Amino acid sequence: MLKRKIISLLENWKTNHSHEALLVKGARQVGKTTTIREFAQKNYSNFIEINFEQDPIAKEAFNGRLDTQTVVARLSAMGYGPFVENKTLVFFDEIQSCPKARTAIKFLVEDGRFDYIESGSLLGINYADVSSYPVGFESQIEMFPLDFEEWLWANNVGDHIIRIIRQTYAEHSEMDMFLHSQLMRHYRNFLIVGGMPKVVTTFLQNPDFNETIRQQRLIIDNYRNDIAKYAGSEKNRAKRFFDAIPTQLSKPHKRYVLSDLEQSGNMQKYGDSAQWLQDAGVALFCYNTHSLSLPFEQYENRNMFKVYLLDTGLLCAMWNDKIQWQVMQGDLSINEGALTENFVALELIKHGHTLHYYDRKSRNELDFIIKEGNKVSILEVKSGNNYKQHTALNNVLDELAEYVERSVVLSKDNGGKENDINYLPLYMAMCI
Repeated sequence: MLKRKIISLLENWKTNHSHEALLVKGARQVGKTTTIREFAQKNYSNFIEINFEQDPIAKEAFNGRLDTQTVVARLSAMGYGPFVENKTLVFFDEIQSCPKARTAIKFLVEDGRFDYIESGSLLGINYADVSSYPVGFESQIEMFPLDFEEWLWANNVGDHIIRIIRQTYAEHSEMDMFLHSQLMRHYRNFLIVGGMPKVVTTFLQNPDFNETIRQQRLIIDNYRNDIAKYAGSEKNRAKRFFDAIPTQLSKPHKRYVLSDLEQSGNMQKYGDSAQWLQDAGVALFCYNTHSLSLPFEQYENRNMFKVYLLDTGLLCAMWNDKIQWQVMQGDLSINEGALTENFVALELIKHGHTLHYYDRKSRNELDFIIKEGNKVSILEVKSGNNYKQHTALNNVLDELAEYVERSVVLSKDNGGKENDINYLPLYMAMCI
């Protein structure tokens, strides 16, 4: 069983939910169902799971009246139960397949006898035809694939090592070289395996890496099938946009150029497809901003963006050129360092940051800028050996230092601080 941070959020909800249901959102196969089952086993004496895709007849319980008495009676008649007051967690899985169940949440929560968790893919939740959303009766959290700290837990790296990482990060010092080499080994494996739970479990249990890649490609195929199922008239463009993400990230500037998809490609033509993939949680958009002022959204150019995939392991599998072996041997600069930059983007998103990069008139492009306090911090991601060569960062610091809280360069080398620049090993993105 993989240890997931979201368990603590579920426990906090149980203690403080004030009669709200909880909606756990996330892209497909990030571990929502498994985690909710584990949480229920530890925190409830009675657990009822209803999966609307596996048991479509269960949808009929929500035809007609939506009060608790009626819904519970119908579900009980279908064999679900027992419904024990004040001791039961009811789990509506694949909630996007039964929009009326989402509408019913208001009335079920108001009744107060049972606790409710809903779960579903971002695709279906965002596009399901819900007649009335349970505003005020539902809180929401989003679940992602494993982050690097969770990956270390899965590989039996002790909490005392994680404390050393965080202490070293806070002190701007260097890691013990043996620990650094071991952590970089874990980091390289994480790049090619990624954080999708089924893939992680396969990798840990099966020495044949071909099986890991097979699992990754099954997930990619499932995402393509979801595009065909949910994207409607946009499905062809959405597939084209999705399939081009690895190629676009492999370019030196990594900016997604719609005209590369077709000669007349632009936001007017591909905007709906881009938004659809973003809503699905499969593609993570990093928007350009031309200023180091806050808030970033005020200075966004939403026609200029980078697009990252929700998982580095899936990104490797989509390249389909057997780069996994190169990464395991220490070559992080392949494909213009796209993997390392995608990894940092994912860690930032998982830790609550928004994604923005700085570029003003095609000069001094910076990989990521984030809000820290009332200022902006700069993150540069270096995959090669020349990580101390960062002309764009130097130029920005010379011109706009008063706007900058701190400057960070992430590389495969060990840490340290030099000329007010924090040099961190790539895995320390887990601390940002």
